[in-house]
Amino acid sequence: MLRNPVARKRWQRFKQSRRGYISACLLILLTGLSFAAEMLASHRALVVYYQGELYFPTYGATHSGRDFGLDYAYEVNYRELKSQFANADEGNWVLMPPVPFGPLETDLIAGDFPPHAPSLTSGHLLGTDTSGRDVFARLIYGFRTAMVFSLLLLGFTYLVGVAIGCLMGYWGGKFDLFFQRIIEIWSNIPFLYVIMIVASVITPGFWTLLLIMAFFGWTSMTWYMRTATYKEMARDYVMAARALGASGSRIVFRHILPNSVSTLITFVPFSVAGGITSLTALDYLGFGLPPPTPSWGELLKQGTENLESLWLVGSVVTAMTLILMLVAYVGEAIRDAYDPRKFSFYE
Repeated sequence: MLRNPVARKRWQRFKQSRRGYISACLLILLTGLSFAAEMLASHRALVVYYQGELYFPTYGATHSGRDFGLDYAYEVNYRELKSQFANADEGNWVLMPPVPFGPLETDLIAGDFPPHAPSLTSGHLLGTDTSGRDVFARLIYGFRTAMVFSLLLLGFTYLVGVAIGCLMGYWGGKFDLFFQRIIEIWSNIPFLYVIMIVASVITPGFWTLLLIMAFFGWTSMTWYMRTATYKEMARDYVMAARALGASGSRIVFRHILPNSVSTLITFVPFSVAGGITSLTALDYLGFGLPPPTPSWGELLKQGTENLESLWLVGSVVTAMTLILMLVAYVGEAIRDAYDPRKFSFYE
């Protein structure tokens, strides 16, 4: 329950935008499902019932074939185990995820070369990629990777950019001029060339890409926070806080920053969309996450190289269009909820 009346009014305005509110609910739902991707798409069973005992392979220990009465010591194939239990009819059973294939699992069909077309018979609802891996599974896991990446990138860039922008607006003078020149130089460094140089030296991983993009991405929010801080510095409450002896850090982080939150909130959805598209673009160009990491950019690259396999291009384009459309609708609703020109009245 929101206690702040201003925050409560903004929440009511946000809910009044039905398109944005429904999009936010769908986006939260899809993100939550992606974090439980192992329960939606995995080569491991959700539950195995064998001789009166329950096993949970998805989030539990790895079981070999001997654990279920088979004659091999490596990890059991749960799809085959399900068929064997059904044929034996001894009361044992296996519950598989809706998509019984993992994102890294290769499933080759005899007499056919990948990519395989979508088929209900094979269980590949969206077909396979050029290595025989299930497209639906890689879409789910790729979405989770993209969301985690964009949210962490958002946190890092906002943490640095907001802090520096507030200090520039609060202290001003030489400190402000110095960081203005730093940001101008930093913004002109070709980011893609840096990624290419790093990729030629080492294989860029998740954290490497995240740190590089955060290293160059914090400048965009700094200008907005600098302007917002300058505007708030002229308010009477800042002068009152100074007169009461409040420290600079308290004025910035307890007074100015909370009153500038509208600037931050309205940019969050578009920053998330930017993180998703940036990672997808880098993966498409081959400078992103190393294979065989599930990635939308890699699937898109495979689709453009195999245009006869329309399910590859179509699945990625549809998924990206849906997610970016939801993010855009949420951003519009937040912008309208925080827009003072729509809900301010002057006498």
